[in-house]
Amino acid sequence: MTDPLIDAAIRARENARADFSKFKVGAAVQDDTGRIHAGCNVENATYGLTVCAERVAIFKAISEGARKFVRVAVVADTGDLTPPCGACRQILWEFCGDVEIALANLAGKTETIRLGTLFPRAFDASFL
Repeated sequence: MTDPLIDAAIRARENARADFSKFKVGAAVQDDTGRIHAGCNVENATYGLTVCAERVAIFKAISEGARKFVRVAVVADTGDLTPPCGACRQILWEFCGDVEIALANLAGKTETIRLGTLFPRAFDASFL
């Protein structure tokens, strides 16, 4: 059985612009209506202006009207499953809360983990 969210992340990964690192990542987020929004990493020669797949997927979903999210998938072609970076964890926390994250690679290895486990004591608007 395949997971449509992971499948969407795999497809999005193929669109990645990873000309410098060659590290293609795909991500997908599922909103509370069941819609899936996918994104890929987009690199820039300055690296600092690079945007990760997770942030692209979240921002795309928000631009399409989504406001609540129930699951996230992140896919990379690595032996060890690749979790979101720190910047992506912050964005995911602020827009998704303690969401379920499915990590996967192209060999079919998967793991599901809650964002709160990856990002304990996260900062958000509740501290403001």
